[in-house]
Amino acid sequence: MKRPRIRHAAVDVQPDMNVTPLVDVVLVLLIIFMVVAPRMDQDVPVDLPGIFNVDPDVKASVDPLKITVAKGGAYHIDGKEYDLQGATELLSAEHVADPYRRVVLRADAKLTFGDVRQLFAKVQDIGFPGLSLMVGERHRSQSSSDDSAQPSNQAY
Repeated sequence: MKRPRIRHAAVDVQPDMNVTPLVDVVLVLLIIFMVVAPRMDQDVPVDLPGIFNVDPDVKASVDPLKITVAKGGAYHIDGKEYDLQGATELLSAEHVADPYRRVVLRADAKLTFGDVRQLFAKVQDIGFPGLSLMVGERHRSQSSSDDSAQPSNQAY
């Protein structure tokens, strides 16, 4: 003998997605990128000299060639270390490839002008249209107006 089937009323079940783990992962990734991203711009650690009056229009060129001079006087171009002769050869080749490309110099604040004077002369002899100096913004102290104010980490 067959039993009659009892039909239950169909209940629409609405599954809820738990977004808490997703939000946690996104916030952790956001924090990681906020901490790591500023460090990615600096390749060779140098202490940039500071200035008081920052030019708001600092974007003079789309992709300038960046040269870094470390405390020891080593020249770094595109993450590779060169002596003055090797840097001159690379700069000459870059100038032949793009004669209108500008050069940006990052040098440690502890270096004297004599330490970078030869590079200035080589860049001028090669024929680059200009050489820009990358500096940090120096904030004036409110309690005193002496030159002992420390530069910030931002470079212009």
